[in-house]
Amino acid sequence: MTSDRARPWLLSAPALVLFLVMLVTPLVMTAMLSFNSFDFYGGIQPTFGLHNYADVLSDSYFYEIFLRTFLIALATTVICAVIGTPQAYFLLRMHPFWRSVMILVVLGPLLISVVVRTLGWAILLGNNGVINEALRALHLIDQPVKMMYTSGGIVIALAHVMAPFMILAVWAALQRQDPATEKAAESLGAKPAMVFRRIVLPQAMPGILSGSLIVFSLSASAFATPAILGGRRVKVVSTTVYDEFLNTLNWPLGAAIAMILLISVLTIMLAWNRLVEKRFAGVFE
Repeated sequence: MTSDRARPWLLSAPALVLFLVMLVTPLVMTAMLSFNSFDFYGGIQPTFGLHNYADVLSDSYFYEIFLRTFLIALATTVICAVIGTPQAYFLLRMHPFWRSVMILVVLGPLLISVVVRTLGWAILLGNNGVINEALRALHLIDQPVKMMYTSGGIVIALAHVMAPFMILAVWAALQRQDPATEKAAESLGAKPAMVFRRIVLPQAMPGILSGSLIVFSLSASAFATPAILGGRRVKVVSTTVYDEFLNTLNWPLGAAIAMILLISVLTIMLAWNRLVEKRFAGVFE
């Protein structure tokens, strides 16, 4: 008979095998590839060295790309947190029927391909797009406002794509909140703004933390939105990896860039997680 100690491992074995095959194995292969070398005439050479990492870390061009990528991801995360936290709070206080309707509204964009949503933003943000045409019709501008092929346009579209993840994460955290704490603060004369800042916001921090980790990691590694809205002018890490793999065919260098992105994102996420948990230690206990 199977022992009680081994039963959980056996039950989780299918998921673990799928995890190993679909995630760990490609990552290991990519890491191994990053140590190889590339020759334009001979292709990938089965050597072992850190020259690809040295090329990336010693070139200011790549520093600029990584900085732009992380700034876009950070701006997207901040916007999603500012929009998503109050929306999750309102969602919690709605009547159950309207809450169900609003949850469908929040989840609706996730049912549409990110490429389709990004193309929709391209129509809105173009020089002859809906927004510029509306501003012209209102006589607010004479020349179109440049929003396509800019970091700002990418941030706007990414915030729309990532907002549901933040809203759902904060909403799940607020469901564990004790409503009596708000009533107690109101009975002591606290205004709604202070109640939200001193009572609701700290209790929402676990959701804000998990939502920000999801949004930041997905934004830093996003490809479709920066590729469509940024084009060739706004290079981010994901589009740079794509170019190295499919344009220059320098797979080892592309793999090295991808691994540096992975390590950088994990480092930032772990540091942010530790900082927030330390700052709001009482909430996470």
